[in-house]
Amino acid sequence: MTTVATVATGDEGTDSPYALSHLDALESEAVHIFREVAGEFENPVILFSGGKDSILMLHLALKAFAPAPVPFSLLHVDTGHNFPEVLEYRDRTVARHGLRLHVASVQDYIDRGVLRERPDGTRNPLQTVPLTEKIAAEKFDAVFGGGRRDEEKARAKERVFSLRDEFSQWNPRRQRPELWNLYNGRHAPGEHVRVFPLSNWTELDVWQYIAREDIELPEIYYAHHREVFRRGGMWLTAGEWGGPKDGESVERRLVRYRTVGDMSCTGAVDSGADTIEKVITEIAASRLTERGATRADDKLSEAAMEDRKREGYF
Repeated sequence: MTTVATVATGDEGTDSPYALSHLDALESEAVHIFREVAGEFENPVILFSGGKDSILMLHLALKAFAPAPVPFSLLHVDTGHNFPEVLEYRDRTVARHGLRLHVASVQDYIDRGVLRERPDGTRNPLQTVPLTEKIAAEKFDAVFGGGRRDEEKARAKERVFSLRDEFSQWNPRRQRPELWNLYNGRHAPGEHVRVFPLSNWTELDVWQYIAREDIELPEIYYAHHREVFRRGGMWLTAGEWGGPKDGESVERRLVRYRTVGDMSCTGAVDSGADTIEKVITEIAASRLTERGATRADDKLSEAAMEDRKREGYF
């Protein structure tokens, strides 16, 4: 008698011998997107900051093309206010996989007088010009980003393939339908496409997949004691970027980061979750998205992310 091996799904009540688990389906979709871009475009690049979503993207890209090397380079827009632990992880990862890293420096633009420091000290909104000029200079025609639809309302309506004009700007009227996982990468010279392979993932999906694949992350994502101060309802890391100010006292607290960006706008959360299992339990009980809870740059206005998307950042 012939027997059929059943694929483990992790979903109760699923008895099809060919069923994929939820995480397997997300992985398969992302791998398909990476391969589709490799087939349609000449010079793609992966935005890589050393944050968990970019780490997950790189892991999926490595899987998509193994045993061959990843056919894309990496790009990081360095604000000059990044967490040292994350930069160390970024450089170590690039060296380990023999990848090419492009760096667009916000500090360079400030030194040349092209950009000016903001009164609040945050440099995240200043990333748009270095990013778009680097894309144009290197002639990147597809740019992978780690945006997910569960993070923020401007991201929720984004396509997987997001067409940008010659100024890297987003126009909702020019976006294409994406029926049956068919992606249209057609673009005119000078235009490019932003690609979001993690669009359908949630924060919980990301962490469950990281646990399953045993992916290393910077320790900043796990509970650790850190010197922080309170501003705008968030715990920020003290630093030369402009904090703390008079009246803002520094405390040593047990915290972790749910998302990682510029030190001036990324808040820590009080947490004792020092293992991946504890992080997953914590996220499953949370009612706030990671950006809604810990990103001050998204709170600059009601349409902060929408405005930055139109200008070419996201």
